Amino acid sequence: MAIQIAPSLLSADFAHLADDVARVGGADWLHVDVMDNHFVPNLTLGLPVVESLSKVTEVPLDLHLMIEDPDRWAPAYVEAGAGSVTFHAEAATAPVRLARELRSLGARAGMALRPATPVEPYEALLPELDMLLVMTVEPGFGGQAFLDLCLPKIRAARRLLDAHGLDLWLQVDGGVSLETVGRCAEAGADVFVAGSAVFSADDPASMVERLRSEAAAAAD
Repeated sequence: MAIQIAPSLLSADFAHLADDVARVGGADWLHVDVMDNHFVPNLTLGLPVVESLSKVTEVPLDLHLMIEDPDRWAPAYVEAGAGSVTFHAEAATAPVRLARELRSLGARAGMALRPATPVEPYEALLPELDMLLVMTVEPGFGGQAFLDLCLPKIRAARRLLDAHGLDLWLQVDGGVSLETVGRCAEAGADVFVAGSAVFSADDPASMVERLRSEAAAAAD
């Protein structure tokens, strides 16, 4: 599938969020991290901000829920305007039921894996998903360095998806930059979350396209 870039609003200026959203209007998705200070040691925005964001942009919202009890809370983010909702395998009690509920509400269902969580135990669950997110940093904070040890897991995930003939997006999140996006694409990823690399650039929209080009070249 075509390469997709999802700038992470975790690296945006929260005091001028609408302005920063407008600066990346050419992105495929806007990646929104929701943290509850329990599943990860950080606290970010929640439902009211997501609902407000959905009203100021035409770019679809890609929600990454780093929260406890996503089975209870995830569906509300679809109602708030999310086009894709990703929950963590480590936090969900009934991931198949949750994925089916998200899809029934009209959103894409994604599942995220922390760096130390292997993909193989979730092989049978993959057909229930629209996207698999392989974290390439420990979730919780932006600006972390890319973990090269995650590249074999990206390759393993791609092999599983291809072996089952699944039309499933493979997303990476954490330390994605011009220096690392090509390695992730070569390993099999096709959706890339980039925060600091985009919003610290002089021209965030141009950086989105540079990341897309680097990934596409490596994937060929």
